[in-house]
Amino acid sequence: MAFPTLTGLKKFINYQHMKSFNKFEPMMIKIDDKISIPESKISFQGIRAQGSGGQNVNKVSSAVHLRFDIHESGLPGRVKDKLLSLNDQRISKNGILVIKAQNFRSREKNKEDALNRLQKILQSVLFSKKKRKKTKPKKSVVAKRLDKKIKHGRIKESRKKVEY
Repeated sequence: MAFPTLTGLKKFINYQHMKSFNKFEPMMIKIDDKISIPESKISFQGIRAQGSGGQNVNKVSSAVHLRFDIHESGLPGRVKDKLLSLNDQRISKNGILVIKAQNFRSREKNKEDALNRLQKILQSVLFSKKKRKKTKPKKSVVAKRLDKKIKHGRIKESRKKVEY
């Protein structure tokens, strides 16, 4: 029996880590250090991809619809409120976030892509932007600008026709 190569072993270990065999420990999707979502709260549905691609697109359901119910998610209240207040067409009136992934030919890669996009949406809601500090220009800068305007106005006035 031949031993697997190191890269093959790494791929096998990563695959085994991603695949959850124990039913008592569901796979968690990490959003933040404190917040994670069990994969059981997310549903996937295989659909046929749109667009060109020949016979493969017409036969195989490789695209994925990810459905995430915000109300049933177990997220903190402030995160739920921010998600529901987003002006995003992917969030229905019932509070269900639907992400369609069809960039890849395989269903597994599309599923992974949809999970990454869900993670980015949730992370964008968690971190709020810093509020902008209003600043005023310095008095010396304002004075310099006004002096420059006056000087430029005098130059333009000196170009006028001379009246006799």
